[in-house]
Amino acid sequence: MFLALKEMKKEKLRYGLVIGVVLLVAYLIFMLSALAQGLSGQNTAAVNSWQSQSIMMSKDANGNLAQSMLTAKDLPVQSKQNKTDRVGLAQGILKVGDARQAATFVGLQKGATIRQTIQLTEGRLNRGDHEIVLSDALRRAGFKLNQEVKMGMFTDHYRVVGFAKAAFYNMSPVVYGDLSDWAAIKGVNSEFVGSGLISQENQHAEKSNEQILNKNELFNKMPGYSAQNMTFAFMIGFLVVISIVIVAIFLYILTMQKIENLAVLRAQGIPTSYLLKNTLAQTMLIMLIAVGLGTFLAALTGMVVPMAVPMQFDPKLMSVSAILLVLTGLFGAIIPMRIIAKIDPISVIGG
Repeated sequence: MFLALKEMKKEKLRYGLVIGVVLLVAYLIFMLSALAQGLSGQNTAAVNSWQSQSIMMSKDANGNLAQSMLTAKDLPVQSKQNKTDRVGLAQGILKVGDARQAATFVGLQKGATIRQTIQLTEGRLNRGDHEIVLSDALRRAGFKLNQEVKMGMFTDHYRVVGFAKAAFYNMSPVVYGDLSDWAAIKGVNSEFVGSGLISQENQHAEKSNEQILNKNELFNKMPGYSAQNMTFAFMIGFLVVISIVIVAIFLYILTMQKIENLAVLRAQGIPTSYLLKNTLAQTMLIMLIAVGLGTFLAALTGMVVPMAVPMQFDPKLMSVSAILLVLTGLFGAIIPMRIIAKIDPISVIGG
């Protein structure tokens, strides 16, 4: 470790460049992870907040709850059990004056269990007719309490009575309202009574036209959700591989530049194990400094990034990513360590 520190102190520019490049890669990985988590949250936040375990919908909807439509005859007997709520989803445009905002209407029954899971940031839950609770993101977009708005194909006005935290469904801000308004917003007749059944317990299909999904299956059926996650996973994976290559190349070049010095040390009786440990310690220092600075920059960015940017910095995920980056950096030290292990002092000095 002492030799590693002395060498890095003497060659500040060289090792500074290595640290700088690894720092940028680490910073980019942290930012992409936060962006992936944020976008994933905008797909799943509402369903997660409902504490749902199973979702029943029509089989024709192909797993898309917003496209499912159930009639009274489709409802199973188990829909009467506790912690199971009938909901109606309708994607539409929220309108006030000249302003337009895409949103997802979620109709709930008055005594729905889901209503107890809604966390308000302002106002109250809807109680009367034509009252709605908007996603807090819509408050940031300019909507206000007690404002009169229109939505979908419904001709009457709604009054905004509250704003809810973590209210997103499939990248769209949620509008909570009464289930009795769902058919009018959706533009269907009263024969249809909702989109599906959300339960905090496991459900079982009782009819052939029913489909039961768990929470993760519902997410994977959301349009674009799986493709988005796969894209970010590949990008982050490639960046990890790139970090290994960068560390390996830099350490290889630095090792080749000082190979004569290493040969002299070997000739003086310094054991190979000591030189290998020195290289490993040097790599560990480079990765710890670079990843530490990258983490600091990412955290700093998280404090100043606008709320409109869907980024979510998870300390646990960042810690795991940082540890993996350090480990991959150590993996990149294998090539220069092999070179050091094969140094022949006679051939190097004599040559």
